[in-house]
Amino acid sequence: MQTLLWLTIALPLAGAVVLLLGGRATNRWGHLLGCATVIGAFACGAVLFTHLLGLPAEERGVHEVLFSWVPVGVLKVDFGLQLDALSVCFVLLITGVGALIHIYSVGYMAHDPGRRRFFAYLNLFVAAMLLLVLADNYLGLYMGWEGVGVASYLLIGFWSHKPSAATAAKKAFVVNRVGDMGLAIALMVLFASVGSVTFSTVFAAVPSMTNGALTAVGLLLLLGACGKSAQVPLQSWLGDAMEGPTPVSALIHAATMVTAGVYLIVRSGPVFNAAPAAQTAVVLVGAVTLLFGAIIGCAKDDIKKALAASTMSQIGYMVLAAGLGPAGYAVAIMHLLTHGFFKAGLFLGAGSVMHAMDDETDMRRYGGLRPLLPITFATFGLGYLAIIGVPPFAGFFSKDAIIETAFNSGGVRGFALGGAALLGAGITAFYMTRVMLLTFFGTPRWKPNTHPHESPAVMTWPMIVLAVGSVGAGAFLAIGHTLQDWLEPVVGSHEAGHTIPVWMMTVTALGVVAIGVAVAYRQYAMHNVSETPPQDVSALTVAARRDLYGDALNEATVMRGGQGLTRALLVVDDKAVDGAANGLAALVGRVSGGLRTVQTGFARSYALSMLAGAALVIAVVLIRTWG
Repeated sequence: MQTLLWLTIALPLAGAVVLLLGGRATNRWGHLLGCATVIGAFACGAVLFTHLLGLPAEERGVHEVLFSWVPVGVLKVDFGLQLDALSVCFVLLITGVGALIHIYSVGYMAHDPGRRRFFAYLNLFVAAMLLLVLADNYLGLYMGWEGVGVASYLLIGFWSHKPSAATAAKKAFVVNRVGDMGLAIALMVLFASVGSVTFSTVFAAVPSMTNGALTAVGLLLLLGACGKSAQVPLQSWLGDAMEGPTPVSALIHAATMVTAGVYLIVRSGPVFNAAPAAQTAVVLVGAVTLLFGAIIGCAKDDIKKALAASTMSQIGYMVLAAGLGPAGYAVAIMHLLTHGFFKAGLFLGAGSVMHAMDDETDMRRYGGLRPLLPITFATFGLGYLAIIGVPPFAGFFSKDAIIETAFNSGGVRGFALGGAALLGAGITAFYMTRVMLLTFFGTPRWKPNTHPHESPAVMTWPMIVLAVGSVGAGAFLAIGHTLQDWLEPVVGSHEAGHTIPVWMMTVTALGVVAIGVAVAYRQYAMHNVSETPPQDVSALTVAARRDLYGDALNEATVMRGGQGLTRALLVVDDKAVDGAANGLAALVGRVSGGLRTVQTGFARSYALSMLAGAALVIAVVLIRTWG
């Protein structure tokens, strides 16, 4: 089993190396190798999962130390991998959904001259993401963390000939660096407090750590999670990241990379459980972000950006649940897994629509595509029903569980968090119904010479498989507490009381969803849709179109603040550092200039100086002798 553990990472990594170093010689079959390596990694993950199933709950784990990685003084870190009930969920998600997206990309990128390089980047991303979730220490996690950041940068800017794509890649990289610094400093604090960054050692030492150190580590880990998972205040990069090819959006920005922050929080559960202030910060970030993303999604006409805002909101639900501690860890992971199915399916469906519409992304220029794209409509529709939480689809089980857990957290805080989650569900129903109506229903609003057509089988079959997951994954994971019992050895157990009866909570949530659907239907199905966005809109709509001024806020606080700090440092450098150096140089120059005047070049002057010096020495000696 240990061999399969490292082979799971090695296969896609080897694929990336071969495709990048092989160059044009691999163009003809590079896409096939890219698919084969990820399918092979999924097979390894499936075998490992089967192995864990056969073990008692308390023994479900595979651990392997490959080599001594950092033997520096008192810091000794092995390059170790561990598979347990939590990480195997991510392995199956990353490789399973990743394999489907690789297969879809064969058709989507068929005519792109850089297809081989695209598959190399996809393989690199999968390998880095697998390292992130399989590492047995924070340093290995950080290595995978940076790896997915590099792969994301390469994939977002894949079409770098477009200035917008190049800018989006740089923006994603810079914003993520802020979060990455938080994670890096957290590692430093852990080493200073515990002397190790290995999970087992750190978690065992949590009871002996000071409250200040635990809170600092928790807040720094949250900062890292905000960057990768596009949570407020580091959410601004996600919408622009849609400049990359659509499979990138499905893999990185729906099913895997943006979930890395949720994994980090749940994996670090012992730290957050012992740091209530940091845990509260996690809850607040999740609650704010789920509403933030939902509101932005209501105003986007670009189909991919609407789904990107939705991703931000859905990850907010997961972060909110993870911030509720042991009561929320399992439901956070359940929503993460169901979201991987329906959101990846929605993004691939959006790519299929774009493929049919000559790469048009503006939903106001769609309409009436339902009979022309029957498979895309059916699979996208199932994902739509899953994300808005209609029973018995996947999102109904996972999102309602989060709403219920939030309300059951107790007190005014519980009602505030539950109310935010419930409101988010209503807004989600509105904007996703809007996407469905603008895209597949109504009268056609296409550009001239557009001939919509269904995508080839290599693209539709992955969509069908993901749609099956959108339908059944929630029931499979929730009924009988399957996932909760599976994760219990890692995240712990928690018997929550019921502030509100379950049936009442379900009815209320479905009522709120129905209201959202009805409002969207009234606005977009019962009225004509213009091909251009209306200008006479509310201030909230204007703000949502501008991403609730996230970029403006970052510019005003971070960028301009950074510029001011830089100018101040330049003044210090010019006046103090350079001034001291230049002043010392000037002093030496003046002294040397004065000494230079005594160098006359006349021998008699030098002889007179020697005589005077000798006389002075003799006089001093005589005075000391007689005195």
